[in-house]
Amino acid sequence: MSAAENVELHSHHAELIAEALATEGGHLSIGRGGFILWYGDGCRLLGYDSEPIKAACIAAGLPVIDSRGVAFDAVARLVMRGPMVAVGAPPDPPPHGPFSYAPLAAVAAAYRAAGAEVVNLPQPAADAPGG
Repeated sequence: MSAAENVELHSHHAELIAEALATEGGHLSIGRGGFILWYGDGCRLLGYDSEPIKAACIAAGLPVIDSRGVAFDAVARLVMRGPMVAVGAPPDPPPHGPFSYAPLAAVAAAYRAAGAEVVNLPQPAADAPGG
């Protein structure tokens, strides 16, 4: 990749990260297969080189959920039995389960409880250590 192409790619990522920041539920999800930047209702960017976009999202203040360090079976349970993040659309009313849309904070809390790295999303007081 040429230097000009690299600058153009980073500029494009910056624009999409800004869109994600302006979108309710916008976030970066990283797993064993790569990353997904959720930046609008039905809008997402997928890729494999996770570290550069992860660093850019963290620096911009965008929530990041990185499940690469979580046991595969735990991630599979979360994906198959848990709700999806409502991105750019209102969440479904509780209870949340498979095929429903929940607030980002609720889904992130489930991933955090499984051992995922969750950045730029405060830990709820009820889940805080010693709380």
